[in-house]
Amino acid sequence: MSTVRPRILVAPPLHRCCTCPTSKSSSSWPLRTLSPPRETTNRGSAMRSDIQCGVVLSASDNNVPEAIKAIHDSRVISVPTDTLYGFSCDACCKEAVSRIYEIKGRKHTSPLAICVGDVADISRYAFAGHLPTGLLQSLLPGPVTVVLKRGSSSILDKSLNPGMDSIAIRVPDSDFIRQVARGCGTALALTSANLSGQPSSIGISDFDSLWHHCAFVFDDGLLPSGRTGSTLVDLITPGKYKILRPGSAEEGTVAILNRFNLIEEGKTI
Repeated sequence: MSTVRPRILVAPPLHRCCTCPTSKSSSSWPLRTLSPPRETTNRGSAMRSDIQCGVVLSASDNNVPEAIKAIHDSRVISVPTDTLYGFSCDACCKEAVSRIYEIKGRKHTSPLAICVGDVADISRYAFAGHLPTGLLQSLLPGPVTVVLKRGSSSILDKSLNPGMDSIAIRVPDSDFIRQVARGCGTALALTSANLSGQPSSIGISDFDSLWHHCAFVFDDGLLPSGRTGSTLVDLITPGKYKILRPGSAEEGTVAILNRFNLIEEGKTI
């Protein structure tokens, strides 16, 4: 993969989010209106910056700590997954989640998915007790997003997708983002790295006009899965499933669901 020259931009001073478990602030801060930051000169010495942003780094093990720190600082990063590049932040930080919506120009009525590091983490955020033993482990990690009930025991902040009693959860087959999720100790909000309604991104150049909104852009080259994204499947109803988005793994997903004797909603045996 060719070396990407870091693009160093400047951002407004960091405002911590009072709802983040890692926040040290005792009061909430208003979200600043997004505006394109000023470019530094090629020599990087013309203007003083409080925070660097839009910095491109490789999606390598060595850079996982940078991603974790950015998440803990209530910032947005861009990460590769096993399907597309995505924007990610602490799912329990209202400020960071709101920033993702602003970056994408996304309506707040459109819910965000979350990403966790391991399949065992899913039960912290959603109810999965009705699913056949081994089903989630057969689907995940992989290019599948499962929709489940949040349940009364979910530790998700109620400000994430308000008014919805379900949550879409990913465990991508991608070591980098899973290491970040494990290191953060919390669920990550995750959505495609693009403007809403525009084509999804399989390389970082696809969304270079949005880099400056991110603390870091983690580069793993061109992703091979195409632009269809993950397969989205509703598993809320016991014994049933519903494909909400075909995605890149529909055939394999349906085969696994059938193997566990789940029936497609609306169909009878």
